[in-house]
Amino acid sequence: MKPGTRLKSVVCDTEVMVIRAGDGTIACGGAPMVEGKPADRGQIDPAFAEGTRIGKRYVDSEASVELLCVKAGQGSLSLGGAALQVKDAKPLPSSD
Repeated sequence: MKPGTRLKSVVCDTEVMVIRAGDGTIACGGAPMVEGKPADRGQIDPAFAEGTRIGKRYVDSEASVELLCVKAGQGSLSLGGAALQVKDAKPLPSSD
């Protein structure tokens, strides 16, 4: 996996673009994501069914992996079984 790669979920409509690549398998809804169009849809794991939001960046706890959601879906993103979190926006400097 390298920056710029688009990954698609095999259980929902979620699509992401890799911003920062790292080690591990990216999953959505409990199933590994693929680069091509999935042949058929599987079932979403209830433990990973919080959903994704378009335009949000998702990172792991060490910020070694960063993904940009380009199409929202019902499954939630994970890396090696650990849920990814929405990246907080950087505060802008004051304009005194």
